[in-house]
Amino acid sequence: MPANKSVKTALSLIENDKSKTLRLTVGKYSVEPGQFIPKADAQSPPELAFNVPRPSGTYMVIGLDIDAPFPSFGVLGPVLHWIQPDLNTQPTENGPTKLKVTAPFVANYIGPAPPPGSAPHRYVFFLYEQPADFDGKKYAPPGGKNLSNWHRMRYDLGAWEKEIKLGPVLAANYFLSN
Repeated sequence: MPANKSVKTALSLIENDKSKTLRLTVGKYSVEPGQFIPKADAQSPPELAFNVPRPSGTYMVIGLDIDAPFPSFGVLGPVLHWIQPDLNTQPTENGPTKLKVTAPFVANYIGPAPPPGSAPHRYVFFLYEQPADFDGKKYAPPGGKNLSNWHRMRYDLGAWEKEIKLGPVLAANYFLSN
């Protein structure tokens, strides 16, 4: 799995420090790590919040299905489900800071779609501080089109982190769905 090291690092982050859990609101669900969400309820992008260390920063979220096409046979995985740059902070009176989308996607959000008969897949979301010189237009499909599935399979998160000079994962979370 190309993104295995980055995925393992991010998942160990939230196992070892619950304060690093990215708040995901998926439909009516406030997601706890590993919670099951029916795929019909997860077809829209999650709302995001986090205890932001510097509320003036800009952030990026990346979502992956790390179990494609089957958890026991991941030859196509991970599959990219979302890259959303330019998330700006929206302070709240109490609790985590909401992250608001302020620019177009690099990879549009696609909801869970495991093949029939598959066990639930893990949909993992990683939050990074966005590099100051990142230009999403350089990476986005032309004309705001959706990213094709061909460019989503066997997604190499580690290569993306290196290419755009992402720092460490600040927060992560995941849900299960089929």
